Amino acid sequence: MRKLLLLVLILAGLAGLYLGINWWGGGPTDEDRTIIVAEGTTLNGLGEQLRSEGYLSLPATVWKVGTRFLASGNPIRAGEFEIPKGASAARIIDILQHGRTVQRQVTIPEGMPSILVQERVQALPFMSGEAPLPEEGSVLPQTYSYQRGESRAALIRRMQEAMTRTLDELWPSRTERSVVNSREEAVTLASIVEKETAKPEERRMVAGVYSNRVRAGMRLDADPTVIYPVTKGKPLGRRILRSELDDVNDYNTYRMTGLPKGPIANPGRASIAAVLDPAPTDALYFVADGTGGHIFADTLEEHNRNVAKWYELRRKRGEM
Repeated sequence: MRKLLLLVLILAGLAGLYLGINWWGGGPTDEDRTIIVAEGTTLNGLGEQLRSEGYLSLPATVWKVGTRFLASGNPIRAGEFEIPKGASAARIIDILQHGRTVQRQVTIPEGMPSILVQERVQALPFMSGEAPLPEEGSVLPQTYSYQRGESRAALIRRMQEAMTRTLDELWPSRTERSVVNSREEAVTLASIVEKETAKPEERRMVAGVYSNRVRAGMRLDADPTVIYPVTKGKPLGRRILRSELDDVNDYNTYRMTGLPKGPIANPGRASIAAVLDPAPTDALYFVADGTGGHIFADTLEEHNRNVAKWYELRRKRGEM
């Protein structure tokens, strides 16, 4: 009887040693890798996936016993996870139960036109499908997370849904100084403001100037609206031609009064808020001041003096 008991203890010890070596011992991978766990994956299914993809070499029985008695009872999380090289079964199950998923992100800058949004999304690695060209002004510029294997079309839809939510949130803040009568007009004017100033503190002032011009029936005379039909929002890379300034189209605000037919870029939240609540100002003109900002003027005479100063500065810089 004692011999039998001793034999049982020895076998139990060997079984425990075997389990421990296989459960906590190093795995077969020789480099860091990532694994994608699908929603609804079971422990048994996960074990099969880990073995088939080369993360584990232990038998299925060891995996089942280990997950049953040695792992926590927490559920497996879905997503993409980083698995370090040589990770043991114990380390892997802990990562998949408690670790953070891999965060992949893309940033859409304020004022990026849709043609460049499409190109940026199309160039993202580890995504599926083609990136559609979103309607101009329909994408909210910000940073977005995406998962490996997600479709590019789905990512762009999320960008558009973010813009819709932002417009719904900001629209009630429209003041009596605003000249836009619809969300579409707000995005259109905001896209011009976005292109005209890179200084956040100037957005409401630029919006105020353009609002005053719309209200007075004046032309907006916004250079970015001339460029848009030529490049679809991409950088022109040269000075605007006289023929382009004279071209009559639905965007050229040098040849028309009011707003162009649609947005010329994807404006950010701040520019949309600016056209809904423009600065209280009598200014009708502005010109660059040489520092990245602008000088504003109420009258044409004052504006002409500011333009002369700007031209003189450019001549001193050798730009003219």
